[in-house]
Amino acid sequence: MKRELNKIALDTNNFLKVYLKKQAETKLIKPMTYSLLPGGKKIRSKILIDVGKIFKINYKLLIKIGSAVECIHAYSLIHDDLPCMDDDDIRRGKLSTHKKFGEATAVLAGNSLLTMAFEILSSKNIGLREKIKIKLIKLISECSGHTGIAGGQFLDLNFEKKKISKNKILDMQIKKTGKLFAFCCLAPALISNKKRYIINQLEKIGYEIGLLFQIVDDLIDYRGNSKKAGKKTKKDKKSGKATLIGLLGYQNTVKYAHKLKISIFEKLKIFDKKSDSLKKTVLFIEERNK
Repeated sequence: MKRELNKIALDTNNFLKVYLKKQAETKLIKPMTYSLLPGGKKIRSKILIDVGKIFKINYKLLIKIGSAVECIHAYSLIHDDLPCMDDDDIRRGKLSTHKKFGEATAVLAGNSLLTMAFEILSSKNIGLREKIKIKLIKLISECSGHTGIAGGQFLDLNFEKKKISKNKILDMQIKKTGKLFAFCCLAPALISNKKRYIINQLEKIGYEIGLLFQIVDDLIDYRGNSKKAGKKTKKDKKSGKATLIGLLGYQNTVKYAHKLKISIFEKLKIFDKKSDSLKKTVLFIEERNK
């Protein structure tokens, strides 16, 4: 598993390095590169490639699409860390972008990474038909804006120090985290022009994988393992964040995460052994808390 993740991370980072070098040289390239590279484990890209295997999508094409996803993810982390948001000083084991370069530069670097994702997906060199490009750009836009990451972050901040229902917490976490995972599950199916039933199933799988990822992140924060998190932990409780742990308790949240994994595996039965690689990634996500 780690070998596969390392290969995907290396190939994604190499693509992004080359892509950034081809960009016009501006003062924002440095903070953009700092925030983007070397980056995290590339679990979103791994999900994309796992689903791509089911439909026999070209690996190099998936690396390009995964690079766009990583740009979106990096943008969201830069903005999440800002003093007006979650006010985090450390990200991925180093100073967060605003601590390194200043708040204004961090905002602009985040904005630039967001738009660079669309630039990658619309490129002539990506090797996709225009109709598919438009579908992917529309989908990733919906996953990133007010109906996705940005909307989820708004709710996350708005729910602080309030008693929030389970359904509202889940809706917030699907927007904040699940939507981008859903994009990674849906992109290969859209490229392969799969039927609506398959697309609907993959969307549900993506939401549940994203939820599992977020819940495990919350569990890691609760237990206080800063090394695993790559940032300060035990912040959710101090900030009064609305999490399942705060609502259900630690052990019940662990059980809920396990039920999510079982639900994902049940839905993946339609792909038989073709989904074995994806199942291993889902197990890896769940076991990060162990």
